[in-house]
Amino acid sequence: MVLIDAVHVLPSLYGHILIPPAVYRELTTPTAPEKVRLWFQDRPSWIEIRELSGAVGQDLADFLDAGESEAIQLAKELQADLLLIDELAGRKLAIENGLRVIGLIGVLATAAQKALIDPEIAIKQIERTNFYISEDLIEFLRSSSK
Repeated sequence: MVLIDAVHVLPSLYGHILIPPAVYRELTTPTAPEKVRLWFQDRPSWIEIRELSGAVGQDLADFLDAGESEAIQLAKELQADLLLIDELAGRKLAIENGLRVIGLIGVLATAAQKALIDPEIAIKQIERTNFYISEDLIEFLRSSSK
C-alpha cells in the first residue's frame, strides 16, 4: 500500500490495523523498499504492533515465513474480522483456519467502490512495483468503481 501511495485507504476502510512483530521487522529491515522503511519510521497511530499471546502453530511455521505465520496466528488469537494477506499459501492456510482474508486488490477494489482511489492510477502504480497482477485482477479492479 505504501509503494503505490494508497496506504491512506487503510484507516478509512478498516480503522485500526494490528500487525505482529514479524511483519513490522519485514517492513523495516534494510532489504525492505526504502519508501516502506521510511514510512514506518514515523508510522501513524492507527497501526499498532501487537505481540502474540502464544507461540505460532507448527502448522503455520512449517509452511510460511515468520510474517505470514504471525499474522495468521494473531488474527486467530484476536478472532479478527479480516486478515490482509496476499501470499497464496498464506491465504489458503488462513482460510483453512476459519479466517476471512482480503488481498491488496480486494482492498483497492473496496477503496475504488467508495471513491477513495482511482483504479487506473492504482493499476499504474502496481505495475511499477514487483507485485504481480493478472489481467483478470486488473479487470476486476477496473470494474469495481463502476
